Amino acid sequence: MSNKIRWGVLGVAKIATVKVIPAMQRGTLTEIAAIASRDLAKAENAARELGIPKAYGSYEDLIADPTIDAIYNPLPNHLHVPWSVKAAEAGKHVLCEKPIALTIGETNELIAARDRTGVKIGEAFMVHVHPQWLRTLEIVRSGEIGDLRAFNCVFSYNNRDPHNIRNIAEIGGGTLMDIGCYPIHTSRWIFGEEPRKVSALIDRDPAFGTDRLVSAILDYPSGQATFLCSTQMTPFQRMTFYGTAGRVEVEIPVNAPPDKETRIFVQTTELRTETFPVCDQYTLQGDAFSRAILGQGDVPVPLENALKNMAVIDALFRSARSGSWEAPLA
Repeated sequence: MSNKIRWGVLGVAKIATVKVIPAMQRGTLTEIAAIASRDLAKAENAARELGIPKAYGSYEDLIADPTIDAIYNPLPNHLHVPWSVKAAEAGKHVLCEKPIALTIGETNELIAARDRTGVKIGEAFMVHVHPQWLRTLEIVRSGEIGDLRAFNCVFSYNNRDPHNIRNIAEIGGGTLMDIGCYPIHTSRWIFGEEPRKVSALIDRDPAFGTDRLVSAILDYPSGQATFLCSTQMTPFQRMTFYGTAGRVEVEIPVNAPPDKETRIFVQTTELRTETFPVCDQYTLQGDAFSRAILGQGDVPVPLENALKNMAVIDALFRSARSGSWEAPLA
């Protein structure tokens, strides 16, 4: 294997064609060598526009290409595990969009496929490699804001398109799967713990059946995390960590712009702003995963982590139904 991983992309999803592929094409270890769609014309059009050498009219043909080392899977949520498993069985490493699966059981299927085939599989939480998040982790771990006690997040956008995959319940649409997974992941990461129990209120769209507004509490051994997420509210995102001696606020925690500086705000005795140079978190993610494939590092977000995130999502859905606290079961 060369020092540049040759990637194939399943589908022509907007996140892939607009954000991830152009970013990975700028990576030092990533080469986008092929793209597939169930509509060959769509694959050929995307390949032409993005300068990708090969286009396939089926996912199977791309996965069967012996020159492809790794697969990026940005398909709708219900197709994450089936196609990631097929890719793994063909000997391809897989970087799969979040949420990794629809259920804990599906996630375990993916873990079994990884262990059976020996390939690398990871969940595409690109925030995990962004400098603003690595610095946030460093500040909290250093004790500068004292002992971490609380986390709060508001994350929302407004999308009422009935044809958008985020508004189709049966394929894994809805707020918690699409964006609620982020405050779950980041709070687990920065606390360095797993929540003991969780509670949620969910409001569902009467036409779509999807969860359109979610309020949640995660009870950690060291403190509490709260978040509010919505797919039908004014667009906004902010995450803040509160300690006994200060706080860290991440201004644009998830959709960090690839062409502008990013900022976090740190307040102890005084408020200061830390600014980070322009970078593309999708470029960083592709290179980090490629390094893991080359044996030069760990998978940034391995499936064991993804399983625990899915367990919290599952527990929040159960809590909304039961009206009680529920414990994550992974």
